[in-house]
Amino acid sequence: MTVFIYPNLLKSGSIVCAQSCCEILLSAGASVCAEDRYAEYFEHIEGVELLPISECISRCICIVVTGGDGTILRCSHEQSVHGKPILGINCGTLGFMTSIEADEIDKLRLLCQGGYTVTERMMISAQVIKADGSIISADALNDAVITKGEDCKIVDFEVSRSDKVVSALRADGIIFSTPTGASAYSLSAGGPIIEPDMSCIEFSQICAHSLFARTIIFSPQVQLSVRCKCKHDAHTVLTVDGSRIASISAEDIVTIKRSPLVTRIIELADGTFFPTINRKLMKPLKS
Repeated sequence: MTVFIYPNLLKSGSIVCAQSCCEILLSAGASVCAEDRYAEYFEHIEGVELLPISECISRCICIVVTGGDGTILRCSHEQSVHGKPILGINCGTLGFMTSIEADEIDKLRLLCQGGYTVTERMMISAQVIKADGSIISADALNDAVITKGEDCKIVDFEVSRSDKVVSALRADGIIFSTPTGASAYSLSAGGPIIEPDMSCIEFSQICAHSLFARTIIFSPQVQLSVRCKCKHDAHTVLTVDGSRIASISAEDIVTIKRSPLVTRIIELADGTFFPTINRKLMKPLKS
């Protein structure tokens, strides 16, 4: 099997972890490749092939990501269209989507022995239909978030399903989350924890000006539409998995629906989600 090593150069310890991963995988009989732009970090490791990213993707069976949830999100955006499963190694703080911690990398031998499972994570597609007819779209593994812009003080959000309004409220923003993203921004906004291998679209509000604003769980088949009612010269902002995608005016429409893409996540042990929740959310983070 060929494994593509995908490090995050900005994450402390990620490169050292990636180099150790190469050595463990090679000793276990796997072939290893890495992007040629990272030659200075891997050329001293005998057996690592340095290739253009397109060739790394076409050759590999899976991708080993060293970093954190943000690195996995970036990798998922680039690789979900190719269907290659991702194994995350946490070199960050939380790492909900990672399979193992940086000090557990010897478990990578299980990858070569077939001791793993692959789960498919639902993604959502966010589309901004501009007043002039142009369209901006992006897919999210975690969430699509609409918040008020710097020129906007008050926003009234109107969310509809099949042309019927399901929520009309004033708030600082709204969140549309996948089950994977339920443990991210949505959780901080009061949303529930959802098992990540489920299929649904979660809708939560950020600082809603209402006593009765509650999270709504929609079936994955629905298409939701959003209008952001603010002053004519003010804007809201759409971010997808933390990246700013578009500025939205009162005349624009945002649609949210299930994406045809999925992110495939490798787990080296069954039932890792709830132990991770208990370990990382029920206890204070280390300083």
